[in-house]
Amino acid sequence: MNKLLLPAIALLAALGAGAWWFTSQQSAAPEILASTSDGVATGADTELHPLDMPLGNPDASVVMVEYSSLTCPHCATFNQGVFQQIKENFVDTGEVFYLKREVYFDRPGLWAAMVARCGGEERYHGMLNLIYETQSHWAGTNDPAEIANRLRRLGRQAGMSDEQVNACLEDGDKALAMTEFYQANAETYGIRSTPSFVIDGTLYSNMSYAEFERILNEKLGG
Repeated sequence: MNKLLLPAIALLAALGAGAWWFTSQQSAAPEILASTSDGVATGADTELHPLDMPLGNPDASVVMVEYSSLTCPHCATFNQGVFQQIKENFVDTGEVFYLKREVYFDRPGLWAAMVARCGGEERYHGMLNLIYETQSHWAGTNDPAEIANRLRRLGRQAGMSDEQVNACLEDGDKALAMTEFYQANAETYGIRSTPSFVIDGTLYSNMSYAEFERILNEKLGG
């Protein structure tokens, strides 16, 4: 099921009122969805948003941006499998500059992203791994209060206090900035399902590691 965009303020109001959306289930077949010259530049001219938490070499010739929802099972599967291979073979080698950007289709996805960001850039990617690894547990209830409690426990597991996590969850200005950033990215690239990927300005659907490897090597001139 594809998602429709809402203005950031309307999205926040809907989330607060209890409106729910469920993340789409993307097919494994690779597909070029769109191409645009807007967005993240490559190489030394890479332009980062203040909300970006980058991985890898900012001077890399290829920039890969992942758009995922933290409540999306396919995103969790990607994070625990294919992403780790991409990171090892392309990001850690300095060939690809990687950005993970969140998509907010539901309240829990926004809350989880706010908790992931609670510890700053130093803890962000570790928190993402923890959130994806335990997704079936913390997101496995329809009780919003229990979801929030389970996310607090993840925060404590990562070394944060309840007070720190609560302050992050209650930061309305940060939530608005995050949803506006998501809105802008979704409009620029037509993000309607997760996970989606923008590699040097071209939007792709989810795919196998072999397909990612082929595309990245082509862009690297290999």
